[in-house]
Amino acid sequence: MSRPGLFISFEGIDGAGKSSHVEGLASAFRAQGRRVTVSREPGGTPLAEKLRALLLTERMDALTESLLIFAARRDHLCQVIEPALARGDVVLCDRFTDSTFAYQGAGRGFDHETLSILERMTNTAAAHKDGLLPEPELTLWFDLAPELAAERLAGAAHRPDRFEAQPVEFFRRVARGYADRAAAAPRRIVRIDAAQERHRVWQQLIDALVCKGWLW
Repeated sequence: MSRPGLFISFEGIDGAGKSSHVEGLASAFRAQGRRVTVSREPGGTPLAEKLRALLLTERMDALTESLLIFAARRDHLCQVIEPALARGDVVLCDRFTDSTFAYQGAGRGFDHETLSILERMTNTAAAHKDGLLPEPELTLWFDLAPELAAERLAGAAHRPDRFEAQPVEFFRRVARGYADRAAAAPRRIVRIDAAQERHRVWQQLIDALVCKGWLW
């Protein structure tokens, strides 16, 4: 009997370390016989990756930024996420809708109602049979103090992109945005204390999956 698809998203401010655990979790699921699709936002398709490159490098206002993100999400949903879930895959996505409300909403100060309208437009456009945007069954929120995240980013070998280069105050607002999202969806969003040592962060992640009965 085929197992239903499972959608898990990874969230957190830049420098929180979430991306470094995506492949590890993918390997854990594969070891238990699950097929896994790993993707990211913005990105995940040829078109969405082109939009990602613009978002990370080109100056633009908050509305333009939001429109590009939702355009990339629509293509990503139709081309990758929904087909993978229909096959019964475990979908691990590095960022999803929570990022938009945290970064463009709380961080940029962009109107939440307008973001909600764009979200509903994306829902209508998506291939999902009932017209609803598929929501992750679980969101792993890597919570880290913006000051510590800034220290980590300062020590990174690569040149910071347009988001990573934002001041600490921007990330304070984003962090508050994530906290608000978590408070509004406590069953879906699990807080991971990202300030701990890597192996302890990983154990928190595994504990969350074991608690759900998805890993053992």
